[in-house]
Amino acid sequence: MYKYFKLSEFDSPDSPGSGELMEPQVLEALDIARDIAGFPFIITSGVRTVAHNKAVNGSPKSSHLLGWAVDLAVPSSRKRFLMIEALLDADFNRIGIGQDFIHVDMDPNKESNVTWVY
Repeated sequence: MYKYFKLSEFDSPDSPGSGELMEPQVLEALDIARDIAGFPFIITSGVRTVAHNKAVNGSPKSSHLLGWAVDLAVPSSRKRFLMIEALLDADFNRIGIGQDFIHVDMDPNKESNVTWVY
């Protein structure tokens, strides 16, 4: 279905199979970004159940709860730059930057064209 990812990579740890709840638009854009970047993306969080979101101190209105968001591991500063560039080229319009991860989402119910840091 997708070139670089399996739906199971997006499962909430407490709900096997929940990766199927991811929004297809997000997965298609992530596949495009991965292709542009030219190196693997490691998914650290996709869909979250309410319980898992609470356990990781996620926002009560997290886009992960609705399948609109993904967190990606960032192995180095250089790859962070390349990932952000590829994610923007793939039309992600909401990007949060952490020390060792990037949050991306396309939640249509939230302000677009924004970046923030954790």
